[in-house]
Amino acid sequence: MIHMGFSGLVAFILIRVFKVVAPVKMTFEIYATCVIPISAFFASSLWFGNTAYLHISVAFIQMLKALMPVATFFMAVVCGTDKLRCDVLLNMVLVSIGVVISSYGEIHFNVVGTLYQVTGIVAEALRLVLTQVLLQKKGLSLNPITSLYYIAPCSFVFLFVPWYLLEKPEMQVSQIQFNFWIFFSNALSALALNFSIFLVIGRTGAVTIRVAGVLKDWILIALSTVIFPESTITGLNIIGYAIALCGVVMYNYLKVKDVRASQLIAESIPERTAKDWKLEKKSSEIYMADVKDGGSNGENDSASDQDMDEEAHLLSSSRLSHIG
Repeated sequence: MIHMGFSGLVAFILIRVFKVVAPVKMTFEIYATCVIPISAFFASSLWFGNTAYLHISVAFIQMLKALMPVATFFMAVVCGTDKLRCDVLLNMVLVSIGVVISSYGEIHFNVVGTLYQVTGIVAEALRLVLTQVLLQKKGLSLNPITSLYYIAPCSFVFLFVPWYLLEKPEMQVSQIQFNFWIFFSNALSALALNFSIFLVIGRTGAVTIRVAGVLKDWILIALSTVIFPESTITGLNIIGYAIALCGVVMYNYLKVKDVRASQLIAESIPERTAKDWKLEKKSSEIYMADVKDGGSNGENDSASDQDMDEEAHLLSSSRLSHIG
């Protein structure tokens, strides 16, 4: 809640006071149908994800996060933004089997903590799918600042309600040692994280993001075992996570392959259009030359002109249908 409030405040100051960027044209319909649901699922993923840390280890949480592609894929299929494919479905099954094996090998397995984490993963998957709808279907262009400007305050409200009803009555202010610099630096780190996520997505390719994500998971698991002695990893944990990781890597490869294929198609359209334009221009020049030569040829030239008119019409229609 503090993170969302701080991020929303900084985004408001950057946009309204310093006018670093201009806000997008946000209608009430888009805000009600996209921004509010995205903020609600974002708040839910933060709430359930953070609660899981009270019950299960950091290493096991990272292993469970391998289910994120599975949840995202199925939510995308349900929402109609992706199609059900056999190759991707097999990868999802492989990831799920790996996570089940890893869960079976967990020494301090806790059902409540696992349910919290899985619920947070589902909420995050819904947020990602709705964000795709907001950016692609609605035609909005959001940068890191405007994204936080609209989503962070709404997420703050969704986190404030359960905090006020569930956590605040149990909090004892006398036992809290409030240190401004600790809370401020913590909120500043969260703000930098939110900015970096959007900047990395905008300035690097899909391969870089996905490889960095896999590397981050391994680093977190390794560091958690060093910093937190209770985060014990068994051999079955490693085997299960390795199986799940193979599925994730294969899924990432398929998604990157699809992105590159779509980019090649998009790049080939202007080239084909230019070739058609040159062909039409050449045909037009031939036609003009025939018109000049036809001034002294009488009726034969009229027939030739008619043929050329029909040919030029076919060329133009061909070009238009090719572009379409």
